[in-house]
Amino acid sequence: MARPDKAAAVAELTDKFRSSNAAVLTEYRGLTVAQLKTLRRSLGENAQYAVVKNTLTKIAANEAGITLDDQLFAGPTAVAFVTGDPVESAKGLRDFAKDNPNLIIKGGVLDGKALSADEIKKLADLESREVLLAKLAGALKGKQTQAAQVFQALPSKLVRTVDALRAKQDEQGGAE
Repeated sequence: MARPDKAAAVAELTDKFRSSNAAVLTEYRGLTVAQLKTLRRSLGENAQYAVVKNTLTKIAANEAGITLDDQLFAGPTAVAFVTGDPVESAKGLRDFAKDNPNLIIKGGVLDGKALSADEIKKLADLESREVLLAKLAGALKGKQTQAAQVFQALPSKLVRTVDALRAKQDEQGGAE
């Protein structure tokens, strides 16, 4: 039977996996306590960075319905549980890893789908959700403006065509 403290740790990690939009597994070997504190700040307020035990984390992920590769659990592991914008947290991890090569992004999960380290780096290269929504709104506004111009052009073109036909008819009628 599992010890109560381990069972409680697994239950807590399972809840974190279930309540998070994303989770990124990293290796933190060689980072100082001050560097870890800086990393936690760089992730933003919508992410928690926790040093975890590999076995308990694997059990918790399985209980949360997430299947992760066993290779992600090699070496000392810490998990960034993201409850907000995963792009923001992925950027924070990527930027911190550039300045601190001891931080290694192993992989993770986004909305229940396992991600490789490369996929997390691609996620970090995306623009934030707000920027993407603003671009979408701008594109939609542009399309609406174009549609309005097309709809406005049809009646005016019809009027010009009718005027041209009338003028042509007047010329033909005046020539006879």
